[in-house]
Amino acid sequence: MDYKYPFLLFLFLFTKPIPLWAQVLTKKEIIQDLNFLDHFLQQRSSYQGLNGYHYQDDFKYYLDQLDEKDTPIRDFGLFLSKTIGKIGDRHANVREFDLPETLYLPFTFAPFEKKVLVLKHQKPHKIFAFWDAEYPYLKSINHIPIKAILPEVLPEEIHAPTNSYALRALRDLRDIETVFYKLGKELPNPLPITLSSQQGHLKEIEVELVDEEQKAYLWDERFKDLNFFLEEQDFNDPKIIENFFEIEDNISYIQLVQMLNKYSSPTYFEYLNKFMNEAHQSDALIIDVRDNGGGTRDLIQELAGFLIHPDSIYVVNIARQRGELPLKRELKKDLHNRYLYSKDELDSREQVAVDAFMETFHPVYELDKDKFSEYHFHLLNGEKLGRQKKQFDKPIYILANERTFSAASILVSTFKSLPNIKIVGVTTDGSSGNSHKVELPHSGLSVKTSTMVSFQKDGKLLDGVGTSPDIELTRSLDQIFFQEDYQLQQLKAIIQEKHSTFSKDLYHGEHCISGY
Repeated sequence: MDYKYPFLLFLFLFTKPIPLWAQVLTKKEIIQDLNFLDHFLQQRSSYQGLNGYHYQDDFKYYLDQLDEKDTPIRDFGLFLSKTIGKIGDRHANVREFDLPETLYLPFTFAPFEKKVLVLKHQKPHKIFAFWDAEYPYLKSINHIPIKAILPEVLPEEIHAPTNSYALRALRDLRDIETVFYKLGKELPNPLPITLSSQQGHLKEIEVELVDEEQKAYLWDERFKDLNFFLEEQDFNDPKIIENFFEIEDNISYIQLVQMLNKYSSPTYFEYLNKFMNEAHQSDALIIDVRDNGGGTRDLIQELAGFLIHPDSIYVVNIARQRGELPLKRELKKDLHNRYLYSKDELDSREQVAVDAFMETFHPVYELDKDKFSEYHFHLLNGEKLGRQKKQFDKPIYILANERTFSAASILVSTFKSLPNIKIVGVTTDGSSGNSHKVELPHSGLSVKTSTMVSFQKDGKLLDGVGTSPDIELTRSLDQIFFQEDYQLQQLKAIIQEKHSTFSKDLYHGEHCISGY
């Protein structure tokens, strides 16, 4: 092949692209990107302005501090992450920029009783242990109190529920070079670390930082259970699916690791239906959604057909969509995919249920009717959902934790307070927003933001609030060490104590229209 421009070919083949961390922006480009993002947020973001934070003030302050020198894209990305995080939108984030990440701590961290445990991984036994048994708690890093460091670790998640934020931030604390870049501080190596004993005695040590090959194995309960890292096709394999279901000691147990789509995982849904028919012989049912990061709402509907009375209708989630009014077909489809419908799309019985619900519904925010759609309602209609299904009319416990996110957090919220159902564990990382992405024209940064405001039955938001448990169960030290599942064991003990002889006295729920 005869190339007409060999010099250009040489440049194309042998010139390396500029890495993300080295790319820069002019002040003019930053102004144009911020104007672009401002327009997007003003037109589409559903949560901006609700909590009293005005991002435009921070945009202006940021620009006022810039001189005419070029700005690294990663610094601009970090600024936007901090800004977007203050809005209080749990699905919002900023991507496509790199921060320094070459030095790490040789240990990992976990929350325990409002303190920070310093842990090491014992690979042969697949468990964790104290890094220093006599001084197990982290007090400070480089003489900076850990309480001052943690709020800077994940700026875009700063409005997550308290326990959810702590868990996520401690997970990222191992990547200490990235953390110190966010703090705007030089990272010494070795790094002074102050540990604390149970009695409050302090011990300062010097820690040599390590490279990627030597970095600590993260403490993350999902790593204990490989079910969280399956591929889509695995949820159509009966041999794999059966691992999520169990009947033991007359207690039925279902683990939901993802909020699966019924169309892509039909075998899973078939197995679920078969299992629920067998579960009627047991005394109680546990649905475990701990560490479930979300997906679709299909499993909510499928389970509801077994969990609610066939004569009942419940309003379980309420939302308003941001966008041009009347809503275009694409946004209506997004809502329908979440089982959210306007009142005029419901049948007469469902409309009666909505009217009764709205008489006592008081949302934490009254939204601008010129910017948001009318209310859309997620209903559980027992007559429709329970066809060819038998109600499980015995005690039901939904086990959740601070990593129960997105559609999984909606599952917890929708079933809370319904008859015969109790939420167990800790407050979820509530989040629901119909998120959309936009790419900024000069920096190439990807910004995601919610376009829908989603309310729980009590009028509170899901985002930044979550759903609290009826029965609180926190981790034991042995659970943190991966030596037991204390929360599940304790829940089973509660069930065996309370329900060994089942009573027909069911719990009383709210917002139910029965007998139509």
